[in-house]
Amino acid sequence: MNTISVAAILELPVQERIRLVELIWDSVAAVPEAVEVSPELKAELEARLAEFEANPEAGYSWDEVKSRLKDSSWRSA
Repeated sequence: MNTISVAAILELPVQERIRLVELIWDSVAAVPEAVEVSPELKAELEARLAEFEANPEAGYSWDEVKSRLKDSSWRSA
């Protein structure tokens, strides 16, 4: 395995660091079964899914979310 220090990584140009992150992410995403999910997180995800399935109209559409983010109407005081 190639070894590179964190300091050396931080010296890379931003575009190269972004590419490195993409490569790392792709390698993790290629084996999703290797990522352990805690029982607590599983329970939370199942509860949220059940809540959504019980009332799918309760949330916001993606267009509404984008619009509110763009006009800053979700910013807290």
